[in-house]
Amino acid sequence: MSCEEEIGETVEEGVTVSNRLFLLLIVGFVLVFVGIAVILVAAVFYGGGSVSGGAVIFIGPFPIVIGAGPDVALIVLFSIILAVLSVVVFLVMNRKMRRFSD
Repeated sequence: MSCEEEIGETVEEGVTVSNRLFLLLIVGFVLVFVGIAVILVAAVFYGGGSVSGGAVIFIGPFPIVIGAGPDVALIVLFSIILAVLSVVVFLVMNRKMRRFSD
């Protein structure tokens, strides 16, 4: 048994891919699809009411926040908080990866 098999990693063309990270990616996609299905079912059974929506688009380091509907202020605030958290998580993970690679 090689060292790569013991730690659960595979090497493809010089890139090390952890099996745990790949599993986390798959779980993320499954959760997105389950969330979409739940929203669709809720829209079919509880169709009445108003609709609000918001989004954050990153172009480089600059976030663009858009929204529409009666509850747009709350949704845009939530989108901004998620955008800031994603940048913080990225910076922390980047710092940890630099320490790990040295």
